[in-house]
Amino acid sequence: MSNVALSLRGVKKTYRSGEDGVLPVLQGVDFTLHAGEIVALVAPSGTGKSTLLHLAGLLDTPDEGEIEICGQRTHGLPEVGRTALRRDQIGFVYQFHHLLAEFTARENVMLPQMIAGVRKADARQKAEKLLGLFGLAHRVSHLPGKLSGGEQQRVAIARALANNPAVLLADEPTGNLDVRTADAVFSELMAAVRGQGLAALVATHNEELLSRMDRVVTLRDGLIIPR
Repeated sequence: MSNVALSLRGVKKTYRSGEDGVLPVLQGVDFTLHAGEIVALVAPSGTGKSTLLHLAGLLDTPDEGEIEICGQRTHGLPEVGRTALRRDQIGFVYQFHHLLAEFTARENVMLPQMIAGVRKADARQKAEKLLGLFGLAHRVSHLPGKLSGGEQQRVAIARALANNPAVLLADEPTGNLDVRTADAVFSELMAAVRGQGLAALVATHNEELLSRMDRVVTLRDGLIIPR
């Protein structure tokens, strides 16, 4: 059985620029991510990093090429199927936590589970377990506004892991944190990913973090290049 969690083959994406202009962003990306590995994505600003992550996370569709999630082809897949695949197999962590301000830390981690059909009591138990793993057992009933930046990002990571995804996509997950907090949060993220055997693609410019990844790839001229 294949252990390929994410595969992009010949993926191209172009955006319109003005009335007649076009802006080619991805020009035939080939990339494979295996279960259990953590890969760093390095990309200068404006080179298509966010576009690549959005396509890989099924938040957008390519103009050409195929994206597979755990062997499931997504080309031509109806939106309901894309939504289900995104919900069940993909976790997202962004530079900004995007927590729901009116819900507690516990509730933020419960919500994606309940949307997926998990019973409230089970979702609550799983949320508390995950938050405990990130050292937040004493903060589960706090609203995001009462949490520090590092705590907010820990909740966001717990939320991303709540539905046991096969693929974790992280866009500068520690970019808003100070150096010490970033190191601690990233260490916890790495431990969680390793513990669950996920495949993770992490966009970062932090050289110290890059050294802790399994491998590093660069997005340049619309293509993925091994570093």
